[in-house]
Amino acid sequence: MTSENGIVSIESRFGVAETIDRLVETVTKAGLTVFARIDHAAGAAQADMPLRPTQLLIFGHPKGGTPLMQDRQIAGIDLPVKALAWEDETGRVWLSYNAAEWIAGRHGLGATSGQAVEALAKGLENAAGVATDIEP
Repeated sequence: MTSENGIVSIESRFGVAETIDRLVETVTKAGLTVFARIDHAAGAAQADMPLRPTQLLIFGHPKGGTPLMQDRQIAGIDLPVKALAWEDETGRVWLSYNAAEWIAGRHGLGATSGQAVEALAKGLENAAGVATDIEP
């Protein structure tokens, strides 16, 4: 696992599509809503441009995100949460997402949303661990 500029990246044991499939299954079982799945590589191909496999999943639940926006409404720019599965130049696959603590710091969230930020951090870590088959 690596973390840079507030982005957590975890190497996956699976390909990009399977990593996102596993993430969809995990977050759906947890009662979260999947809002969108975007295949950036397919979009690039439509524009006749090469791009290694790259898929974005947008998901969340109002119970988790609303407390952050109640604290500082502008936090909604980073909600619902997103996770990106991507293949690097060596063929390794990664799952990356914004760290909940980074979101909190970026928006100056305070104590009123502290529990929600902690829950978001733990939820993202657990879901990413299941999707990549890496223990959190």
